Parts: sequence; C-alpha cells; structure tokens
Amino acid sequence: MIRINLLGTERARVSSRAGITDAQKITAAGLLILLLTAGYIGWTYWSMRQEDARLDQEIAAGELEAERLRGVLSEVERFENYRAALAQRVALIEQLRRSQTGPVHLLDEISRALPDRLWLVELTQKGDEVSIDGRTSTLSALTDFVANLQNSQYFRRPVEIVSSVTEIDPQGELEKFVVRAIFVPGGNALAPAVAAPAPPAGQGRN
Repeated sequence: MIRINLLGTERARVSSRAGITDAQKITAAGLLILLLTAGYIGWTYWSMRQEDARLDQEIAAGELEAERLRGVLSEVERFENYRAALAQRVALIEQLRRSQTGPVHLLDEISRALPDRLWLVELTQKGDEVSIDGRTSTLSALTDFVANLQNSQYFRRPVEIVSSVTEIDPQGELEKFVVRAIFVPGGNALAPAVAAPAPPAGQGRN
C-alpha cells in the first residue's frame, strides 16, 4: 500500500513561497535605501555645485567692485595732489604779490609823510626795519615827518629819530638826520602812539 503525504508537500510549497517573498522584501528595501541614499548624495552634490557657482559669481562681482574702487581712490588721490599743488601755487603768487607791493606801499607812505623843507638822501630796508637818511632846514619839519609816519597805519609806533646833527651847507645850516621805523606791510600798525622828542637846535644825538 502506497501512502502520499500531500499536506506536507503543500506546506513545503507555502513555506518556500513565503521565504521568497521575505527575501524580495528585504532586497526591495535595500534597493530603496540605496536609491534614497544615492538621491540624497546627488542632491547634496548638486546643491554644493550651485553654492559654489554662486560664490564664484559673488567673488567675481567683488573683484569688479574692488577694481572700480581702486580707480575711484586713484582719482581721489590725483585730485588731492592737484589741489595741494594749486594751493602751493596760490600761496607762492600771494607771497610774490606781497613782496612786490610792499616796497610800493613803503615808498608811497614815506612820500605822503614828507613835509615842506625836508628831503631824503638814502633809504635802507632790512626786513621790516627801515632806516631813512635825510636833510631838513628846520627841526619842526623833522618833527612833522616823524609824526606823519606815526600817524600812518604802515609804520609801528614809535618812529625813532636815531640821530640829528647840524651841518654847514653853502646855503646855510641844515639838519642831517637818521630816522628808524618798523614797516607793517598789512597796514595794521595799531601800537599806541608815542611822540618822538625833537632834538634841540644845533645839538647832535647818536
């Protein structure tokens, strides 16, 4: 008598099918994880490439801006140098103008201060100090000359009579005098006035 266990065979088939299904599930899950990992890696790489490209653009823009600013700074430096040179020229021109007009003002003020019966022989200027040699027929004319200089805004007070000596001339007695004054080019001699004493007639003072 032959006995066949169909139930055991069916159980074996079911078990085999169940085993295949689990293996496929594991394989599918592994593949899914692998795909997700590859996708994440790809997305990360793409993001990094995008960020790298953006940074490159920013760096290029920054270099262009730096180049523009260097040009601006160069232009500003050139302008500052030009302004400094122009200021030096203006100062030099002003200095030359003062040096040229100073003697003109000096001679003009002295000529205005000259009274009658008094004339000049020599005028010497060393810096702001002026020495005036002259002759006069009267001491009052010398006193008036000193007073006129002191009343001018171009001579600092007091104007000093350095010497006054009587000398004999074919035309009579003359007073030979030397006057010293401090010339103020700006015309701002505001020191208080001090009257210069007139020397006695016929008496020299050194």
